[in-house]
Amino acid sequence: MTTDLLKAALAQVKYPGFSRDIVSFGLVRTLEFADGTALVALAISTADPKIPVQLKREVEQCLRALPGVYKVEVAIAVTAPKAGPAAGGGNLAGNSAAPKAIKFAVAIASGKGGVGKSTFAVNLACALAQHLTVTGRPGRVGLMDCDIYGPSVPLMIGLHGERPEVEGENTIIPLEKHGVKVMSMGFLVDDNTPVVWRGPMIMKTIQQFVQNVKWGELDILLIDLPPGTGDAQLSLVQTLPLDGAVLVTTPQPAATNVARKGGLMFQKVNVPLLGIAENMSYFTDPAGQRHTLFGAGGGQKTADSLGTVLLGQVPLIPEIRAGGDAGAPVTVTAPDSEAAKIFRAIGAAVLAQLARKPTATTS
Repeated sequence: MTTDLLKAALAQVKYPGFSRDIVSFGLVRTLEFADGTALVALAISTADPKIPVQLKREVEQCLRALPGVYKVEVAIAVTAPKAGPAAGGGNLAGNSAAPKAIKFAVAIASGKGGVGKSTFAVNLACALAQHLTVTGRPGRVGLMDCDIYGPSVPLMIGLHGERPEVEGENTIIPLEKHGVKVMSMGFLVDDNTPVVWRGPMIMKTIQQFVQNVKWGELDILLIDLPPGTGDAQLSLVQTLPLDGAVLVTTPQPAATNVARKGGLMFQKVNVPLLGIAENMSYFTDPAGQRHTLFGAGGGQKTADSLGTVLLGQVPLIPEIRAGGDAGAPVTVTAPDSEAAKIFRAIGAAVLAQLARKPTATTS
């Protein structure tokens, strides 16, 4: 019996009230095995005395079912949560879960920079806001810009230079544009201030964006992540129970190979992949001829390799770039354009994927 096998078994133990397991939440601090005895140490933060008891019982049952394990000793360190209790009884490993008013939280990610992820996130948020407005649920889309080092969402959505209001001592009121509630590091620092932070500071900022922003009732919160699989990504999945992730890539192997690694990261921490969005898929010239400037088929191949779906292919057109630079997303300024229709179709596909989830981790 190895600790890797023990950890794999513990990945079947769900935190009470959530569909995520205790391993991906980072609650397992130490794990040892010797002479038939499994030693497990957990660290949680909760105000509910029933949760440690339930976790201890489920961990013991899980590990005792393994061959060669004759005794299980479980130690649980419990601290009081700093914020109000989350669904299922409180915070996890000292981190606050999503507010109950947020129905779904979805990460927009990419393995590689320069694939248009933030442009995609802004247009998708606006497309979702349009969809929900038509269905009688306006103002129920949020966009959290977690690209700490290069926050471009304020410029792209038309809020550049704006500052959010603070309610009380530490509650931030998100800004709103095009029916989307927005919070970004770009609202808190000026253009000439580089963000030079280490991992703990990134985690603290993401926690504050979740805990201290008055999002209100949301059907969906999109989280624009920086490229890669570093501190921001890991901090997010430990802080906010994600209902899924959308990977953005361009068609060429230089982008899809890295996007696949990003997808594997989400799978490793048990965040469902809702699908792949292929950006800059093709360019159509004035004669109507389609050109695949960055190759073809990369998005579908990535989706197939990760066992997920291709949500859509966004064309390479000047209007998308110009809209981002001007703070006027193409989904808003040209709602009947080909690009806007594609973004709305991708939004509908994301909502359909979420609707098929057996449980919602943030509801």
